[in-house]
Amino acid sequence: MQIYKFEFNQICENTYLIRDEANEAAIIDCGAFFPEEKMQLVRFMEKNQLHLIRLLNTHLHMDHTFGNGFIYETYNILPEYHRLEETMPNRKDQARSFGIIINEPDLQAANHIEDGDIVAVGTVEFRALLIPGHSPGSLCFYSEKDGCVFSGDVLFNGSIGRSDLWGGNMEQLISGIREKLLTLPDDTVVYPGHGPATTIENEKKNNPYLKIV
Repeated sequence: MQIYKFEFNQICENTYLIRDEANEAAIIDCGAFFPEEKMQLVRFMEKNQLHLIRLLNTHLHMDHTFGNGFIYETYNILPEYHRLEETMPNRKDQARSFGIIINEPDLQAANHIEDGDIVAVGTVEFRALLIPGHSPGSLCFYSEKDGCVFSGDVLFNGSIGRSDLWGGNMEQLISGIREKLLTLPDDTVVYPGHGPATTIENEKKNNPYLKIV
């Protein structure tokens, strides 16, 4: 698996593009908001002759979904996420609460991803890990073969996701991180929804919310 990171929108969200050796590709959390960000993705995929086959959402907060409509209009691909994310306010109302105006309607899911599901992108396979607490149905996508996990806004380098938004729960979040992420191999690379990558070992040792050794 090859991994590319793009930092998009006003909230500096990490959009990830992953590909296998046959150029089958998926986007994890398309946060492209501005026209130039959307065109950056298009040009990159065209230059590298990528075949986009899936749009995966770790969760449905607005900054991680700004580009969902663009992906659907351009590639006819609908997002996939956990069904509990649909219990939150729609993206238009979320954005309004932060002083941002968007007019796109929410998209119907192509598929609801459940805890433990295997999500395939060509020859790449992820196991979906449901870890609520930042949002009702936050998912992390773990590749055992490639030794990495895309954590969305569940776990960051030196921090964890906020729990004061819709459906958040701090106790639930920390419990889920401890049970499902900190039990992964120490050298697992964590690709978060904001900020730099880290490792499970680093978060065990240094994350003030989770420090256990």
